[in-house]
Amino acid sequence: MHSRPPFPEKVLIIGSGIGGLSTAVILAGMGVEVTVVEKNAHPGGLMRSYRRQGMDCEVGVHYLGSLDPGQILHRFFSYLGVAEDIRARRMGADGVIDRYLFASLCSPIDSFDLPSGVSCFAERLHAAFPQDHQTIASITASITRAAEQLHGLDLLYADDADFTLLDQAEPLGQTLAEMGCSPGLRSVLAIAASWIGVPLDDCPAYYHNMALASYLSSSYRLEQSGADMADIFVRRLGELGGRVFTDAEVTELLVTSRQVQGVQLRSGEILSAPCVIGAVHPQVVLQMLPRGAVKPSYVKRITGLVNTHGIFAVHAAVDRSYHPEIHHNIFRIDTGPAGNVHDLRYFQIRNSRHPDKNILSLLTSGQDELWSTWQHTRTGRRGQEYINTKEQRAATLLVEAEQLFGTLHGLELLDVSTPLTMRDWVNTPGGSAYGVLRSSSQVLGTALLNRTAVQGLYLAGQNVMAPGIIGTIMGSFGTVKLLLGAERFKEKVQL
Repeated sequence: MHSRPPFPEKVLIIGSGIGGLSTAVILAGMGVEVTVVEKNAHPGGLMRSYRRQGMDCEVGVHYLGSLDPGQILHRFFSYLGVAEDIRARRMGADGVIDRYLFASLCSPIDSFDLPSGVSCFAERLHAAFPQDHQTIASITASITRAAEQLHGLDLLYADDADFTLLDQAEPLGQTLAEMGCSPGLRSVLAIAASWIGVPLDDCPAYYHNMALASYLSSSYRLEQSGADMADIFVRRLGELGGRVFTDAEVTELLVTSRQVQGVQLRSGEILSAPCVIGAVHPQVVLQMLPRGAVKPSYVKRITGLVNTHGIFAVHAAVDRSYHPEIHHNIFRIDTGPAGNVHDLRYFQIRNSRHPDKNILSLLTSGQDELWSTWQHTRTGRRGQEYINTKEQRAATLLVEAEQLFGTLHGLELLDVSTPLTMRDWVNTPGGSAYGVLRSSSQVLGTALLNRTAVQGLYLAGQNVMAPGIIGTIMGSFGTVKLLLGAERFKEKVQL
């Protein structure tokens, strides 16, 4: 570990996703000269939606947790100065946030409705699984404690805010097995682990509990698009004097005697700064470093990180008069007899900006092996066979959607994306949707990922702490805390 340099007056941030932009806003609010460089034509990363036939196809913001006043995401947005501009509608008014439909013949349960509130969740679990009374009491008590820690910002203001300091790093699947958990209860609890891309048998209990607690505390849908949300962050950064350069791909980090000096862009332009924050995947940052800039042990640690799987996504237009907005999300889940989740599909029907159409979105695991033939080719060069494979998989999912919603009237396919799409767009290794796998077996490898082996070089983004809007912004504050030091952070950052 290197010693912390004086707090920088000038910072370059690589990547304009929620991690890069939130870090930039925090620092710009402290008077730091901040420049964000983004390789794409538009800022926002996974936060940014894209438009097809006048309808917004969401990429990474499908719903938000803990946005009630006083809760963690609302406090984050308020501190960043964007709370009043981000319009969102609370879910769960009809008693359902997510509807779980178990599709396998061997599944121990048919369905479960996830409600708003830990106490309501406990009541539904007790009603569905009366034989698991003690297990449910123990698990919901842990989720309640996780919610208290989350909203109390205990992890952020602790002397070391890394999640691994908690005493709940053991896999939740193992804990449930030791408690004698029934397969049905296990299958319900496994969904939250699937949200964050970690198998239940390797998912740290604290990680699962905080993810679930964030949505049980309150769940919201954006009333605008992810692109609107990205633009709000960019506008806020501009108000604070920060800048975003688009079409500015970083090809090399400039390092002298293990001290960062700035970056070089693909255009050949050099941007100088004593502090650079890579708000992209650590393995991507490593590729930007010149040979010999870091020790072989650091290279081995970062290259050895296992990443989460990719996502396959389908967006289609449907007739609004036949298919009104459904105010909850639907998960169709394949489980085994022991209650472990083998696969799931996510369905959402939302209002669009089109007067006669709504948008149907379907997400599922990327099945990365399907796309291995084209892994060395870029967008636009993969040929007709790739297009056919995408469309065939999309057709299979749309058939499944008709089993849920009936005949899809006015169906128009808008867009289909694979893990390779995400890889090329946001530069995540292999198209990983949630970045580094935050598993129990990888706890040591993922510790303190916002600290690098180069003086003045730090990391931010979903990889340093946790994916999702909350986890990523928490990581941004954690990186700023690393720059400031714990005591100065407590003085300067009042959430």
